[in-house]
Amino acid sequence: MTSKQRVLSGMRPTGKLHLGNYLGALDNWVRLQEEYDCFYFVASWHALTTDAENSGQAPDSTIEMLADWLGAGLDPQRSTLFIQSLVPEHAELHLLFSMVTPLGWLERVPTYKEMVEQLGLESPSYGLLGYPLLQAADILMYKPQWVPVGIDQVPHVELTREVARRFNNTWKPVFPEPGAKLTEIPKVPGTDGRKMSKSLGNAILLSDTPEEITAKVKPMMTDPARKRRSDPGTPGLCPVFDLHKIFTPDAPRDACATGCRTAGIGCLDCKAVLLTHMLPPLAGIRERRERFAAKPREIVEILHEGSRRAREFAKKTMDEVRAVINLEPK
Repeated sequence: MTSKQRVLSGMRPTGKLHLGNYLGALDNWVRLQEEYDCFYFVASWHALTTDAENSGQAPDSTIEMLADWLGAGLDPQRSTLFIQSLVPEHAELHLLFSMVTPLGWLERVPTYKEMVEQLGLESPSYGLLGYPLLQAADILMYKPQWVPVGIDQVPHVELTREVARRFNNTWKPVFPEPGAKLTEIPKVPGTDGRKMSKSLGNAILLSDTPEEITAKVKPMMTDPARKRRSDPGTPGLCPVFDLHKIFTPDAPRDACATGCRTAGIGCLDCKAVLLTHMLPPLAGIRERRERFAAKPREIVEILHEGSRRAREFAKKTMDEVRAVINLEPK
């Protein structure tokens, strides 16, 4: 038994991860391993809520994503890495939560409304409406003290807390209420200045080689007002400078900012400084990633072992749940 506090988080199996995924979540997950008992899962059922017809892509996408997790530094000896759909207790707990959760709680979740609008859905599926409740089951199953999230995901954690209270008040206290461990997510622009996304074709992948990253950064959008080399620029309006804030130490970053404002350096000069500081840490991740990606069988074994450990925990939780609900004669 560990005395460490527990954290839990997950990602949909979207395949290769990009720089925004790493800086927004994965890098924080790796650091949390030092202090917490970590459970990180592949949210395989959640992938079905918006892309059910492509479920056959999930196995390969899971392998690619895990290669990135492991390359970034997640350690299966220190963290439990598992696949949601290999722990069927999640589905049972989701069903039981659905019996006591008011419909209005799900309809008011901001991300549900956003997804319906973005996808242009006239008749959303029950699974899409209920995915925050499945997420609550994912979380509460492991009784974590903390759920690492960005500020936009706080409503999901608050719903989870409400579901825990409703269950505990309907039957008996089983679930502690987890807190949101806020993760400061840096602004990670894509190569066109918009939010980084594989679907927009503007992403720098963790699997990209130094040559591929360089080829993506060199033509990257900069301050639109700086049309000529002699035009002074505004670093605060430049997507490249957002990456400088993440990768470049203070002194060379400040020098780039001054050079931009005075037209003392050109945009290609500025990008060359960025690449000097950006490429080495990403090269380390890519090299570790390649070693794992070359052995997909080992990744599968890591996930199956993690899922076995997760299911042991989940079975104990569900024994408690079934005991307080008390549906079957003894």
